[in-house]
Amino acid sequence: MTLPFLETLDLACERDWRLLFEGLELRLRAGEMLQVSGPNGSGKTSLLRLLAGLMSPSAGEVRLHGRPIRRGSLGGELLWIGHAAGIKGLLSAEENLAWLCALHRPATREAIWRALAEVGLRGFEDVPCHTLSAGQQRRVALARLYLDAPALWILDEPFTALDKQGVSQLEAHLARHCEAGGLVVLTTHHSLLEKPSAYRELDLGQRAA
Repeated sequence: MTLPFLETLDLACERDWRLLFEGLELRLRAGEMLQVSGPNGSGKTSLLRLLAGLMSPSAGEVRLHGRPIRRGSLGGELLWIGHAAGIKGLLSAEENLAWLCALHRPATREAIWRALAEVGLRGFEDVPCHTLSAGQQRRVALARLYLDAPALWILDEPFTALDKQGVSQLEAHLARHCEAGGLVVLTTHHSLLEKPSAYRELDLGQRAA
């Protein structure tokens, strides 16, 4: 049997001296989408940050392609978009994407403009992001999903501030990514209407330590 794309072994997370979850075992393979749910404070964002290598677990291990990961070690092996858009207001949409991509996978100006067009921001390439609405700033961040990106996407509340059309478009794009062999792990309070065939949900509220 092939190794899981991403897995956790006896994973535990403690924040502010409170145990959020423990003994978490996940086996995720290419083509899957995992939606992490649960009440506020159940550890959804913490779990995503552990999977992205942005935090160290209190116990256990996260493995990518069978290799244990350490905090800050993943680099260009995944695409992480957090709950905050992570956009610098003084930079334009194009400049923000060029800066973000340069950290791992540089993108050409033409590719960036095409990605911005995909998320409905044609004509906003040179506009400073502090002048954009919250929904438009979210679209700038999500434009990274239309550039050359790793197969693993970890997304914390990606539908925040999007209008109905933006939500529908993002749902379809995430489902296509999975059907093409990618892997998506996300949190959202939004009820997904379009899901890939290999969709499942993890409710951390049922695993409260």
